[in-house]
Amino acid sequence: MVVLARVKLLSANRKVVRGAEGLWIYRLLTRVEPEVYGSKLAYVLVEESASPLVRDLPERRPALLDEAVEVAQALGESNPHRAKVLARALAARQREGAVRQANSASDGRESRVPLEEERRQRA
Repeated sequence: MVVLARVKLLSANRKVVRGAEGLWIYRLLTRVEPEVYGSKLAYVLVEESASPLVRDLPERRPALLDEAVEVAQALGESNPHRAKVLARALAARQREGAVRQANSASDGRESRVPLEEERRQRA
């Protein structure tokens, strides 16, 4: 499985593989080499939490963001990407918490709060 994940990663010919395929690849490779692939996993988890596919699954977003924070925190202090991906994951989780709190305080209608910062980062 690790070899297959590495082949898919190399054949993608991109800096970061996104989407479900990226999640599969980075989750698997992070188990083997967490310092190498953990920051990319955290990045893709945060990105996927704001994707249109997950937007309609509100219970899934916090799970992805919690996983992103957990992965980023597990990176070693010497990892050059740790601070950036951890800050990004924590900020996304905090925004998600604020949205959930606002939604629960509303009159029962779900409000869709765009994550403009996430959209700008993807552009």
